Amino acid sequence: MLRFLNIYRSELIDTFRLSVPIVIAQLGVILMGVTDNLFVGRLLGAVPLGAAGLANGISFLVSSIGVGGLSVVAALISKARSQDDAAEVNRLFRAGLLVAGLFSIVFGGLSVGLAYNFSLFGQSGEVTKLGINFMLILSASLVPLLIFVAARQLADGLRFPRVAMVITVAALGLNALFNYVLITGVGPFPEMGLMGSATATLLSRSFMAGAMLVYIFRSAPFGPYLLPAFRALSTGSNVRTILRLGIPGGLTFFFEVATFTLAAVITGWLGEDRLAAHQIAINMASVTYMMATGISSAAAIRVGTAVGHGSPLGIFRAGVAAFTLSVAFMSVAALVFFTANDWLVSLYIRDNPAVSTVAATLVIMGGIFQLSDGIQVVGVGALRGLSDVNVPTLITLFSYWGVALPMSYLLGFTFHMDVVGVWIGLLAGLTIAAILLTVRFFRHVGLKKSLTSANVSVIDRQ
Repeated sequence: MLRFLNIYRSELIDTFRLSVPIVIAQLGVILMGVTDNLFVGRLLGAVPLGAAGLANGISFLVSSIGVGGLSVVAALISKARSQDDAAEVNRLFRAGLLVAGLFSIVFGGLSVGLAYNFSLFGQSGEVTKLGINFMLILSASLVPLLIFVAARQLADGLRFPRVAMVITVAALGLNALFNYVLITGVGPFPEMGLMGSATATLLSRSFMAGAMLVYIFRSAPFGPYLLPAFRALSTGSNVRTILRLGIPGGLTFFFEVATFTLAAVITGWLGEDRLAAHQIAINMASVTYMMATGISSAAAIRVGTAVGHGSPLGIFRAGVAAFTLSVAFMSVAALVFFTANDWLVSLYIRDNPAVSTVAATLVIMGGIFQLSDGIQVVGVGALRGLSDVNVPTLITLFSYWGVALPMSYLLGFTFHMDVVGVWIGLLAGLTIAAILLTVRFFRHVGLKKSLTSANVSVIDRQ
């Protein structure tokens, strides 16, 4: 162990320093949904909580291809920066914003269509009625969300992740304030109930996008990459590169998010109490998952930098450091889930034993799959740094839609294991994905080492 720490100390420290601001920023994004659910659950009750949670899940699912697809830009910018190519950084930044605009039109429109067809999800009449209007407002908020994600890729890729962190934390505070004010109707503001929570998300995301763009264009560290001379450079090839790498990467994200969203739909068939319990537990698991995606993003950036330097050893060590940090963090999260499950559930809902008891059990289940979830998401990030996106997409498709969802349905309904069976299926899919993605990364790095050694031998002989 001491030998490992001596070898990897600098790698772990560098990855940790890069990860922390990204983790906090990622946490802030997911905590907006958690904040919505906390206010809705405590102020409005279980049925609005189920509707808001499901609508948030579906909206996040729709945006996941865009969010996941744009995340490839940071790794590309990191690679260009390591090669001192400021013009390429500028092209990637502008191309990312263009792709964000395209994604906003496509996925925003899809979200509106799903909102008007909310009945397709087979929920109760009250959940469906509340979910339609809630999701329509969330559809509008996808535009500023994707613009923010695209803009932050420049800051993250240039290793200024604290920018997005500060903006996201500020937006989280605004979201909590807007939730309380608009749900209950404070002072001159009308009492909007559940729709006030959705409006709070829209306003907070708009602040995030505006603040991110203003900071980038007015801050000195970004100036060398935003020179007027760069505006004449074409971004067509960069847009195509982002779409070519980003869409498979986004689909990887989509398959996992879709699995959990569809698991919520399946759980809703078991009853409103089960759906509310599932939303509480999955909210907590989503918090730790999004924090792990911060480590994943750091892995993509550091691996991308090593690729730019042509260093297979650097790629290997960047990957090992990210996997190690993820395992350590998710182990702590699992311990919290195991020991504080009842207290965590009490933060969401009170005076409803039917929901609280089931939710406490599911939080323990969530603790069990923390390691698998953390490892698989870092595997995706490390492979993204290598621009390896197609095979990981197939791996996640098989793991989540070929294993997790069918097993969740069979255990939940055919074998009558109720919502616990649904979560066992999720655990199985995450574990398979974690194993396959990890093996894929280290085989990829081993191949790069072999090719490098072979090239060196050829040069020596010449």
